[in-house]
Amino acid sequence: MTKTLLTIGQGYSANALAGRLSPKGWKLFGTTRSPEKFAAIQSLGVIPLIFPEGDLTDALSEATHLLISVSPSENGDPFLAKYGSKLRQYAPNLEWVGYLSTTGVYGDHAGGWVTEETPLTPSSRRGLMRVEAENQWRGTGLPLHIFRLAGIYGPHRGPFEKIRNGTARRIIKEGQVFSRTHVDDIAQVLLASIKSPNAGAAYNVCDDMPAPPQDVLAYAAELLGMAPPPEVRFEDAELSPMARSFYGESKRVANERIKNDLGVTLHYPDYKSGLQAVLAAETRK
Repeated sequence: MTKTLLTIGQGYSANALAGRLSPKGWKLFGTTRSPEKFAAIQSLGVIPLIFPEGDLTDALSEATHLLISVSPSENGDPFLAKYGSKLRQYAPNLEWVGYLSTTGVYGDHAGGWVTEETPLTPSSRRGLMRVEAENQWRGTGLPLHIFRLAGIYGPHRGPFEKIRNGTARRIIKEGQVFSRTHVDDIAQVLLASIKSPNAGAAYNVCDDMPAPPQDVLAYAAELLGMAPPPEVRFEDAELSPMARSFYGESKRVANERIKNDLGVTLHYPDYKSGLQAVLAAETRK
């Protein structure tokens, strides 16, 4: 049977995985809300489908692998809301299910370390919805693998444009530290899990170097040969409610499980090597 992946939410991380699977002969389906995105999705070797309005039953019947890359709502996971009651009937061939969650499920740890065994104590409504969605997926009894992603960056999702146009600011909050991950490392972790499935496992996906966000911006400016963006105290910063909520949590995320259990060697084990690669990729284009 042809290996077939259906992705619910064909976005940035899913596109990186598609770039690895398409050359291997996989059949790929991916959903979007907008028909205007069909051409871009097709250019990746992915068959575009509409969700939530469209009908996914034919794709589900072919799927051997299912990746969930959409955010939950106040009503839970939107895919399970539509297909959950008959998912085993619709998708009888599933060997692997991946759910893209977030390290926000751990809440605030005042800069301390968290592992996959750390209790889930989200401090935001968004984090709580993720925990609820994880539990919903665990309740399906499918061969589920949960991937808790740190802050995602990569080509065209980095700090360089804002630094160049002068809109970047180094937000200073004492003790604040984040973990992050390059999109290519997300793709290789997903691929490693597909090759070595372990139903029920959860994995933190991040690099080896948690760091204050202002340090990352300063290094990006250095790579551009520009002065560091101006500093702004967190208390004085003009931030969206979502951006401000990110600063409500500070933690260092451990990643030994992806190395020990999946055999992953990170392409970009720290933000410095990752930003160098992002700048090189963006410059080539």
